[in-house]
Amino acid sequence: MNNVAFQEELRPEIPSFPNVYGAKDYRAYRDTLIKIHEILTKGDLEDALIREAIEQDPEQSDWDKETCYHSKQFSSFYQRCRYALRCNIARHLTGDSYRAFSIRLVDSQLFQWFTGIHEMALRKAISKSSLERAEKLFDDRVIADRILDWQAGLSDQEKARASGLYQAIDYSDTWMDSTCLKADIHFPVDWILLRDVARSLLSAIKTIRHQGLKNRMVAPHFLMKEMNKLCIQMTHTRRKKDSKKQRKLILRKMKKLTRRIESHASRYRTLLHKSWRKTAWSEAQMQQVIRRLDCILDQLPAAIKQAHDRIIGGRIIASQDKILSLYDKDVRVIVRGKSGAEVEFGQGLLLAEQRDGLIIDWQLSSEQPPSDSQLLQPTLARIEKHYGAVSSVCADRAFWSQSNAIFLKEKQITNGVCPKSPKQLQEKLSDKAFRSLQTRRSQTEGRIGIFKNNFLGNPLRSRITGNKRQAVNWCVLSHNLWVLARMALSDERLQQAA
Repeated sequence: MNNVAFQEELRPEIPSFPNVYGAKDYRAYRDTLIKIHEILTKGDLEDALIREAIEQDPEQSDWDKETCYHSKQFSSFYQRCRYALRCNIARHLTGDSYRAFSIRLVDSQLFQWFTGIHEMALRKAISKSSLERAEKLFDDRVIADRILDWQAGLSDQEKARASGLYQAIDYSDTWMDSTCLKADIHFPVDWILLRDVARSLLSAIKTIRHQGLKNRMVAPHFLMKEMNKLCIQMTHTRRKKDSKKQRKLILRKMKKLTRRIESHASRYRTLLHKSWRKTAWSEAQMQQVIRRLDCILDQLPAAIKQAHDRIIGGRIIASQDKILSLYDKDVRVIVRGKSGAEVEFGQGLLLAEQRDGLIIDWQLSSEQPPSDSQLLQPTLARIEKHYGAVSSVCADRAFWSQSNAIFLKEKQITNGVCPKSPKQLQEKLSDKAFRSLQTRRSQTEGRIGIFKNNFLGNPLRSRITGNKRQAVNWCVLSHNLWVLARMALSDERLQQAA
């Protein structure tokens, strides 16, 4: 439990807006936030996450942990971590970007109360950069471990009551499914990569020129205009009879223009490295711009070769050898085989939930994701490690394999996985337990849609796998708090009606 002292009484009252009549949606949302606040306050999750963040902060490593917990300095840092935690939860509950939530936080009394930043009639604005730093204040592995430990404790009736719930959580039944966490990229047509190269390099050049460092060259926007014209010609050429010949000619022009832009970018990189002290930038800002340039310049030869091999050489390039994005290194080609989404570009995401909709296991793949049938046994092993024995498991036909069927039978786990064989499916449909599990599975499909679209954002803006995992962990925490709050409110209404 939280044993760090800071003045809760200085926080304002919960905004009730008594003059707003009939605002049922607002009242329901407000009650959910209040219940989430109670769960965080009464349980030990919030305190555990904050203490982990403090212990991992290098600036706090020299603190004496035996005597500092009631010091003024520690209390102030504890409050700052608490604000960061609440802001992260609130932002993912809304599904807003950093910029949009920073505006909403200033304007919303409800979120100011929930996050605790509105004290003593002071309305403090938080920037989008501060919100991003707040999200990265907590280690992603620590978040995942603490969520799992806390949720596992909710299976005990006393701990569930202590956290503000009316009943313990049952983890014996499991539903799982996989999805593609789509990358925020263009469709990876090869010549479009050259346009992206031009846009990124010219943008960095313009940034350097604004600081007063200039080499002789054509204005960057004229070069970008020329590249856009070539892209439009490439798009329209496919309708012509000699489209292959014309596409080759246009690509040669694009390659020539790209190399011209590359030479300008290389000269500006050298100029910035030598003369950055003449600018208003710090050394860290200079290094950031140089990293932006290096990221594109290092990949440019491979991008040009890829476009040449595909369009001029007419050669097929294996998916694992393609550059799908200049900015996201872990994008994979994932064959989904679904209507309207035969192939998707992103990373594999596995979600497992229990009967009430709590997400109890999740895995984001940085490599090419394995087939779903290979994910079932490791997922069940992780679930049993944290939550205890599993009595039933249900998934779609992609998770079916003979080895999985034998494994579930040996473990005496009810097999609700949909078979691939129509004959086996007809036999399984005669089992009442199987039908019940498969009927409930439709909610898992909806759960994935809610998680991706309402909490995570589709597509996710992060481009680094570590940041993506962090975002997924925060979304799991926010989603599960939302589910638990709704469960507690429903039980509360039932008890009041009884």
